[in-house]
Amino acid sequence: MKFAQALADDSPFRAREFIAGKDARTVAREILATDQAEYAAAFKGSAMKRAKLRGLKRNAAVVLGNVGTHEDGPVLEAALVHDEPFVRELAAWALKQIGRLVRLRWRPQSWRRYALSSIHAASARTVRLTKAPES
Repeated sequence: MKFAQALADDSPFRAREFIAGKDARTVAREILATDQAEYAAAFKGSAMKRAKLRGLKRNAAVVLGNVGTHEDGPVLEAALVHDEPFVRELAAWALKQIGRLVRLRWRPQSWRRYALSSIHAASARTVRLTKAPES
């Protein structure tokens, strides 16, 4: 921190209010719960908009899968019906990681089948990405 300097209040490099002072879990939960209008307002004029909301939601699901707890289950369950397939798959993966799949049995059968297919797809993708190449 020898060369660190405080940023001016009007600096374009200051953290956006949407993420300033929050831990990773809080930001991830808020991103998963954000709609397009809130996202556009929060990141207007920011390079973060290049990632697009679906990309941030995908990354937020990964964060919660890695550091999330049982309390993050509801926001991940809501992401299971997102329009973007990769968001759904990673939300299912995150639920599996935090041990939250038990709640699926109380959902309607068609929803359960849909969620479980997303879980299977996420697991298969993980296996493909982590499988060691054969010699």
